[in-house]
Amino acid sequence: MPPISAPRLLFAVTTDLCFDQRMQRICGSLAAAGYRVQLVGWQRPASPPLTPQPYQQHRLRGWFQKGKLFYVEYNLRLFFYLLSQRAAAWCACDLDTALPMWLRARLGGQPLVYDAHELFTEVPEVVARPAVQRIWRWVEGFIVPRARLAYTVGPALARLFEQRYGRPFGVVRNVSRLRDEETLPPTPSAAPSGGYILYQGALNVGRGLEQLLDAMPQVAGRLVICGEGDLSAELRAQAERLGLLASGQVEFRGFVLPEALREVTRHAAVGIMLLENVGLSYYYSLANKFFDYVHAGIPQVLIDFPEYRALNDEFDVAELVLDLQPATLARALNRLLRDEPARYQHLAANCRRAAPQLSWQHEERELRRLWAGVVPVNG
Repeated sequence: MPPISAPRLLFAVTTDLCFDQRMQRICGSLAAAGYRVQLVGWQRPASPPLTPQPYQQHRLRGWFQKGKLFYVEYNLRLFFYLLSQRAAAWCACDLDTALPMWLRARLGGQPLVYDAHELFTEVPEVVARPAVQRIWRWVEGFIVPRARLAYTVGPALARLFEQRYGRPFGVVRNVSRLRDEETLPPTPSAAPSGGYILYQGALNVGRGLEQLLDAMPQVAGRLVICGEGDLSAELRAQAERLGLLASGQVEFRGFVLPEALREVTRHAAVGIMLLENVGLSYYYSLANKFFDYVHAGIPQVLIDFPEYRALNDEFDVAELVLDLQPATLARALNRLLRDEPARYQHLAANCRRAAPQLSWQHEERELRRLWAGVVPVNG
């Protein structure tokens, strides 16, 4: 652990700390750089025990788990908790933590840092409610100009923020760490016969999951879904209606801890990365699962949005789809799973070549550079 004299950084999220891989990487890298780091999150009813990390962790507890009352309660509890804390800088991760973090930074005369995991004002749940969107746009317009440092997950979102607010935005992509001890098996000549299609991530609106389930009766393979979300019950009911649960063609595994998820991903045949164009946050996103699939050496079926298209033009690791029609998805999946083994082999080989270049080891150098400009580790 860094010495007690090292500068202390405090980060806040509304997520469960056990499953937030981006924050685990960021906080771990800054702790390794010599900072004392604390990450504050939220205790969910089904939250597992905290996993050991090289930084401090704290979970807030409350009555509400979603909706307006959750955000009100979380912000109040976070602010009163922050009053008892001391830090050299305060980092708000997305807008839902930003106001109490700004106020605590203002009271202490320390810098505020804003880490935009997404374009919060353009996520589907906000876009669908104009009154709610106006509130979050006000929060964004208040916070972003006041942050000493701001960074986000991809170049497209950074450009959008820069155009909107006329200030620089750094980029720290949500990329997996390439582990020295990890060795990928030789490139297969075709999709592994025992492999499966894998979706990892939140089961929320706009992820293309309803269309994917509709496609599965025409797909020559089975689907494993790792994650939970607002659509968990609806998706399970849909899979049951389609007979996909009884046949074993679809399996819901719920939340899976990052270490276990890494193994699940390594044994998959194809990854899925689908989004609907229901807001600029999704359209300009750059999700960590794209990089997770590359590191596992598995091709993926990928939505043709700008950030993913740019990476695929460079590395050719995915089958791009222009729409989420079930027939389109079934055709793309069957091409990799059954119809064109040479194409599968080509993409899998490209994943192995791309992985060393698309690694957290590159991103953390930029992360440390950005933070050193705000709080020098020896300053």
